[in-house]
Amino acid sequence: MHQNLKTNFCTLELNSPIMLLSGCVGFGEEYTRIKGFSNKNVGGVFLKGTTLEPRLGNPAHRIFETPSGMLNAIGLQNPGADAVIDEILPNLDKSETRFIINISGASVEEYGEIAKRFDDTEIDAIEINISCPNVKEGGVAFGNDPDMSYRVVEICRKNTSKPLITKLSPNQTDIAFSAQRCIDAGTDGLAVINTLMGMAIDTTTRRAIIGNNQGGLSGPAIKPIALLKVHQVYQVSKRHNVPIVGQGGITTANDALEFLLAGAAAVGIGTALFYDPLICTKINAEISQYLIDNKLENVADLVGTLQLNNFISDCK
Repeated sequence: MHQNLKTNFCTLELNSPIMLLSGCVGFGEEYTRIKGFSNKNVGGVFLKGTTLEPRLGNPAHRIFETPSGMLNAIGLQNPGADAVIDEILPNLDKSETRFIINISGASVEEYGEIAKRFDDTEIDAIEINISCPNVKEGGVAFGNDPDMSYRVVEICRKNTSKPLITKLSPNQTDIAFSAQRCIDAGTDGLAVINTLMGMAIDTTTRRAIIGNNQGGLSGPAIKPIALLKVHQVYQVSKRHNVPIVGQGGITTANDALEFLLAGAAAVGIGTALFYDPLICTKINAEISQYLIDNKLENVADLVGTLQLNNFISDCK
């Protein structure tokens, strides 16, 4: 691994600024079967979304390819927190990379309980997926309400000493304000952004293609939006020294560099893994060469160095 790619994120020392995103790599075993793939090439792996009790997930179709992207509505299929702790975590090779569990709940209390269960494990950090609907409050997603987001992060903070990374939803009015509320509640890091909601329709049957009718849109189509959201959140997070995992449509080293310049301390790769499982090795090499070419010692020297244009409109 290139020495200049060593990255510090939420007190965790990472081999690389690249993180594999939750839902794209199962529970860490999806790509270990592929010749040439190694977890040593990534800084961390966000494991599949885990709930307190087992979930079967949504009906088919769960995934649909769209222009420059992909819709997915898996429905958090997972064996439940206890099975993950007892059967999956002991089999992870923790010598190669960092592992972060992604947790989801239907109530504030459920988030707290899951965080408590993972606190007594060897998991490196906990990612809070606040894009789940709050069943008790009529189904409004926690991540679309800054006060609900605060309550979720707050209860997780009370129940674990692990680093907390809160995954922010782009489907809200002011993502920077939401980030501030999560920081106030005690999050150590932020993941920006989660998927945008989208739909696809079969014109022959006149039905929604996704079994859940709507799904999360990921891939290159959302990259410009994700970049802007990272830049907006960074204006808040940098004041508190809270790092960001920038994600959304990264498929090349140049994409990754854009996110670092916008304020991300690490970058997440997801949809690109579906068509190029070895993409991280290529991105690592090109980021490392970029640092050498620009006489920079490490990735941290790039973070948040975006130069904005000074333009004053003459419109009245």
